[in-house]
Amino acid sequence: MYAASRDALSGTRTVLAETISAAGGDTATAAQQIGSDLFAVVGFLDSERSLRTAFGDISAPVDVRQGLANQLFGSQIEAGALAVVVEAVGRDWSNTSDLLSGLELLGREAYLKSASESGALDRIEEELFLLGRQVAGHPDLEIVLADKSRSAKARQELLATLTTGKVSAITEALAQQAIGRLFDEKPADVLDALSNLAAGQRDRLVAKVRASVDLTGSQVEALTATLTRIYNQPIVTHIVVDQDLLSGMVIRVGDEVIDGSGAGRLATIRKSLG
Repeated sequence: MYAASRDALSGTRTVLAETISAAGGDTATAAQQIGSDLFAVVGFLDSERSLRTAFGDISAPVDVRQGLANQLFGSQIEAGALAVVVEAVGRDWSNTSDLLSGLELLGREAYLKSASESGALDRIEEELFLLGRQVAGHPDLEIVLADKSRSAKARQELLATLTTGKVSAITEALAQQAIGRLFDEKPADVLDALSNLAAGQRDRLVAKVRASVDLTGSQVEALTATLTRIYNQPIVTHIVVDQDLLSGMVIRVGDEVIDGSGAGRLATIRKSLG
């Protein structure tokens, strides 16, 4: 996002936080409802080009854009989500795409706030990570989930075979919305990004570890402690067994990769000989 959109997102995020806080005792339910409503608004605007254009037209007076939002959504979504949408359309975004992406992100954050309030955030993070690994481990499935010739509903129904009754309602809502609104991203990457977003709600980095063998609990604890010292920030460690590594492990933290696997060392040797 350009600076204008970042400022618009920041201002709208403040309204989201205030709206959830104002809900009183049941903030988890309020946050989840806001997330659901924001996803519905994004889905509606995706199919209505003229309305997207109207809301993204920063030359139009703020009260006109906000009045249109109230007229369209006032009776369709709850007051909390409406306040967020009205604030968003009144802001000056760099482009319409950023406006929709911003509302989508805030919808995701509202769902994760709900998970945090109910004590389920760690579970959501783990479920999203494992779902992403499951999709990545089946290339044919990932191709079908990313196939734009299939309708969003068809791709979501396919994903439901992996999620329904197997993950929490919030994980399913986040994953379904993400798969239904894919652009050029790989499905597994989008699910990983959601897992990272969940970790970020607690200011933690995510270490994604592919190991040649399953690690014991004490080994995971030791690895997490080491990475926490290295990055000077709390780390959450996700482990996936990958026997193709031959030995050792590959650790990815953000964009940084530490390759200590047998396969990685073989690759380095082959490259040096080539």
